[in-house]
Amino acid sequence: MGAPSPPPPKRSAELLRRFAEEARCERPDLSALCLLVGAAADGTLDEAGLDEAQMELDRLAGQLPYRPGGPLAWARALCELLGERYGFRGSAADYQRLDSSLLHEVLRRRRGLPILLSVVWMEVARRAGAPVYGVALPGHFVVGFGAAHEQVLADPFDGGRVLTGADAELLVAGATGAPLRSSMLEPAETLDVVLRILNNIRAWAAVRPERSDVALWAVELSLVLPSHPARLRYERAQLLVQRGDFMGGALELEAYADLVSAVDEPAAERVRGQAQAARALLN
Repeated sequence: MGAPSPPPPKRSAELLRRFAEEARCERPDLSALCLLVGAAADGTLDEAGLDEAQMELDRLAGQLPYRPGGPLAWARALCELLGERYGFRGSAADYQRLDSSLLHEVLRRRRGLPILLSVVWMEVARRAGAPVYGVALPGHFVVGFGAAHEQVLADPFDGGRVLTGADAELLVAGATGAPLRSSMLEPAETLDVVLRILNNIRAWAAVRPERSDVALWAVELSLVLPSHPARLRYERAQLLVQRGDFMGGALELEAYADLVSAVDEPAAERVRGQAQAARALLN
């Protein structure tokens, strides 16, 4: 099965509006945002499919024991339910698949990237009343249970295995070569989780030039988040030119040049030159 294709423009615009609206809520809903990302990627995911995914998270949460105990008991209960009974986990092959970053597909396949499997863990545990949150270790997302003084980490990519302090240190050292710092263990904010998911999707598309459609919608969703890197506007402009929208790309390049001119005029001039080149392609 190939990677999914985005929905028609009208549906895409509606999903973008809903995503922006949810992202600007006082308390954004992580599962809703992830499912809207999935709908932006997969034109076959309709409203019924969105509802079914939410109901599946509810169903899984209903199978957890009632208040099993402290953070370690919660972590073990999630491992037993999701990792052992239902087989949610990841493998190296999942990094090559777009659907490993789409929540509805991760729920269906029970396979995905560390961050999407962590979303499943978090959303199921949250519905059951667990003190759960995401932990954005460099290069490998995991979940945490409990307050800092009693924190327990689990790795959904490894079926929910409970991590020792040495395990976490090895994960960070393997990704960065640097030691684990306490700041790396703080709960991840919902919108930071979503931006990291979109970054993964952009990285997947970046090595597949034929899927510039995926890169474009991932950038556009990222741009409506309340906080995002300004350089995403430059990336969007380049994608528009790549996809043949030379005028739209030129306008975006000029707007980006105006944005950066205050801090880096030589860079702004280079971008204006790219805009001029894009306009020349119209002739």
